[in-house]
Amino acid sequence: MTASPERHEFQAEVKQLLDLMIHSLYSDRDVFLRELISNASDALDKLRFEQLTKGELGATGEPAIQLEANREARTLSVSDNGIGMSREEVIRNIGTIARSGTKEFTGALARSTAKDIPALIGQFGVGFYSAFMVADRLELVTRRAGEATATRWESVGDGAYTISDAERDQPGTTVTLHLKPADPEHGLADYADDAVIAPIVKRYSDFVGYPVRMKDKTLNSMKAIWDRAKGEVSEDEYKQFYRHVSHDWNDPLKTIPVKIEGTYEANALLYIPSKAPFDLYNAEMKRGLQLYVKRVFVMDECRDLIPAHLRFVRGVVDAHDLSLNVSREILQKDRQIQVIRKQLVKKVLGALEELQRDAPDQYAQFWTELGPVLKEGLATHDAESKDKVLELVMAASTKHERTSIGDYVSRMKEGQDAIYYLVGTSKDTVAKSPLLEAFVAKGYEVLLFSDPIDEFWLERAPAFRDKPMKSIGRGDIDLGATATTDDERARFADLLACLRVELQEEVKEVRLSQRLATSAACLVTDEHDMTPRMQRMMEQMGQALPKVKRILEINPQHPLVEKLRAIFAESHADPRLGQCARLLYGQAHLAESGTLPDLTMFTQALTDIMLRAT
Repeated sequence: MTASPERHEFQAEVKQLLDLMIHSLYSDRDVFLRELISNASDALDKLRFEQLTKGELGATGEPAIQLEANREARTLSVSDNGIGMSREEVIRNIGTIARSGTKEFTGALARSTAKDIPALIGQFGVGFYSAFMVADRLELVTRRAGEATATRWESVGDGAYTISDAERDQPGTTVTLHLKPADPEHGLADYADDAVIAPIVKRYSDFVGYPVRMKDKTLNSMKAIWDRAKGEVSEDEYKQFYRHVSHDWNDPLKTIPVKIEGTYEANALLYIPSKAPFDLYNAEMKRGLQLYVKRVFVMDECRDLIPAHLRFVRGVVDAHDLSLNVSREILQKDRQIQVIRKQLVKKVLGALEELQRDAPDQYAQFWTELGPVLKEGLATHDAESKDKVLELVMAASTKHERTSIGDYVSRMKEGQDAIYYLVGTSKDTVAKSPLLEAFVAKGYEVLLFSDPIDEFWLERAPAFRDKPMKSIGRGDIDLGATATTDDERARFADLLACLRVELQEEVKEVRLSQRLATSAACLVTDEHDMTPRMQRMMEQMGQALPKVKRILEINPQHPLVEKLRAIFAESHADPRLGQCARLLYGQAHLAESGTLPDLTMFTQALTDIMLRAT
């Protein structure tokens, strides 16, 4: 029995997206054709893969994508003989939004300029809906390979669509766009004109692996660019292929052709983007490389080919000896994949090293966009990779806006046996930390870190070229001539004990500082304790941790500290001692993070002091 047409409502997010597509003017509407051809190519890939691995879907003729423009009817059709869709798949895939969601898309749209829109369309998986930029009505007819019935989907973008039975001679999909009138003044070309369509295909879809035809003329080259020698490919061709695989409208920062020979063979073409992807820190980020086996598409997101700290890398890998029946579970254990992965990591890190050495301005751009992600590799257990990544790390310092650790080492003072660094909650806070005072006064350079990931990898006490990296905000520091004397310790011993009693719930120790030159006090973390920022991050991840008390250091050269010693000598019970203890503790917190652990305690102590002074 033939099912009658059914009317369905789009989910609320799709309605919002359709409104954007229909009523917003974008700088380049041509992108819709790229998206429809890309969808058709994916359908052909899936059919080819199932035919090779299952062998039960039957012949469907030469895989191809057919375009047909009709100027009189003002229609444009994009047809393929790929895998097709069942009725249920149409409702699931076309009636709902891709996993990235319209909410994120519209948020990114609000932060972007018109020239960014084509890239956003590709990144958010909303390519099919982009056809509403140029069409008043869309009609889709599709038949799933292995099934006899076809399905028709139609919508005018009004928040609803209809589903009905249809007929189609063979499996595949045809999308017919009923085009809006041409309006060149507002960037709406005449997409019913063959002369308009052909250059769009050449521009955006030249490297699609199947013929894209119009009136029996093939419009694309179909060249597997990763198999061609580097000297045979122009820079523009590399850029166009990058846009094809990444949907990124910006030019790549670095193109990396890879040829792996030996026990296992593979070709790859990798790219380092010039801009961070919008979802770089999203757990559902689309990442990984496209995997082919002898030019047969196998997987769109092969995460096992590249580690998480290089997830920004885009490209394709064509493994010559891998089985087509490989699954995601098998990939994790496949030795060939592990060998290829190791070579790809080596090539990417080598390319970044080359950028750092030969193109410092470009590397600075990379570091600004993607440096924090690369540093995630320093928190892994891959010792070889960690050493190479550490060579690539850039940081601000007390003497330079940005420096590599290698350059820092070359400038170390004679007799300096450690690489000094400080981690803080922000660039501004760490640069103004009182912990730096004695180091600056003595001429020691200190590296400054403020990314959240820095807390994790620096906790592992790394070393660089046999030089240990030492936090100046942790444990004891010996700067030679600044060391406290036995006489100073004796003079301030009773005051330190008094302050310790006043702050016993907040700190584990009060001691004289070698770190301070002009400030009265600072907070440091004991050698083997967790830093407050690390503790907060671990708690946000759901771990319950006991409170870690800090160490309060006071500057014996500061007039306030000397004044407190005199007050204590005159009267051990003077209430100003407790008030000043709480104020010093609060000031140290403010200098470290700009926040107070106990606002009430601090304001009460400040009020009491002001009352005494008036």
